[in-house]
Amino acid sequence: MSIRKANFAINEYHHLYNRGNSKQEIFLDQEDYNHLIKLLYLCNSKRSITCRDISKNTYDFDREEIIVFIGAYCLMPNHFHLLIKEKTENGISKFMQKVSTAYSMYFNKKYKRTGGLFEGKFKSKHLSTDRYLKYIFSYIHLNPIKLIEPKWKKVGIKNIKNAMVYLRNYQYSSYFDYLNEDRIKLKILNKTKFPNYFPSKNTFEKEIVEWLNYKEPPTP
Repeated sequence: MSIRKANFAINEYHHLYNRGNSKQEIFLDQEDYNHLIKLLYLCNSKRSITCRDISKNTYDFDREEIIVFIGAYCLMPNHFHLLIKEKTENGISKFMQKVSTAYSMYFNKKYKRTGGLFEGKFKSKHLSTDRYLKYIFSYIHLNPIKLIEPKWKKVGIKNIKNAMVYLRNYQYSSYFDYLNEDRIKLKILNKTKFPNYFPSKNTFEKEIVEWLNYKEPPTP
């Protein structure tokens, strides 16, 4: 997979996302989700990785110098979202190339398939304002709600408490890491490289609840 040519400036923030070809699912079981999550850690390095590096001790791998800063992530059945800050020149493009290539090879081998897994090259949005950047933290972490209430933005949430419990138990995002809980996957994030919008668990969840209470106005 070729490196994408894009204008990613060092110290700028970007929302990155990609999905499966024709919206096909790219995660079929728990192992698939965990494999890509491990790649988020391993591929964030100037070093090359091998299959041997993806193991139960993945998060002890010495990455040496990292190439991007990761602020948040969420994996959904047919797509994923990342909040990234460029650290080194071409860091984002190199990181995404490594992740996408490594995961596609894993997936194709496991499921005995060929061809491209993703819908072209990844998409990106430059987060040019403080307000937009703060919103993306919530947007990324709220994605799993669509799995239990697909139309929640239009019709609202039926049960806010149940929605919060679901988010806290969704294993394939960095939501848990913003609850100030200690888990090995916290090593993926570089939280100090992003604005401290959520200095405590309460401020983070308060922001999430406010968005869960939001409902799009009806179309005139």
